[in-house]
Amino acid sequence: MKPASPFLEIGADAGPCVDVTFEGAPLRLTEGANLAAALLAAGVEVFRHTKTTGAPRAAFCMMGACFDCLVEIDGVVRQACMVEASQGLRINRPHEAEAHDDPA
Repeated sequence: MKPASPFLEIGADAGPCVDVTFEGAPLRLTEGANLAAALLAAGVEVFRHTKTTGAPRAAFCMMGACFDCLVEIDGVVRQACMVEASQGLRINRPHEAEAHDDPA
């Protein structure tokens, strides 16, 4: 049976892992993996909420065009799909005032 998410294939056999935190919770992600895909594979379903409606958002385009995967990494708001997982990242949902999203 095929897994529910194609990103689940990034699992433990994909290579060495690194320790990061998401919203203060420890996660082990595959080193060098696309951060958005690795977070999805780790079970993170909501990366941020929109400013206008509070709707949940996560990775969508996976190529840096849509900005749905914005996260705060070590205090800087970035697109998770444009970052590789590396040791010690402190990842949080961006503060509403810092998130630059479309009014959708």
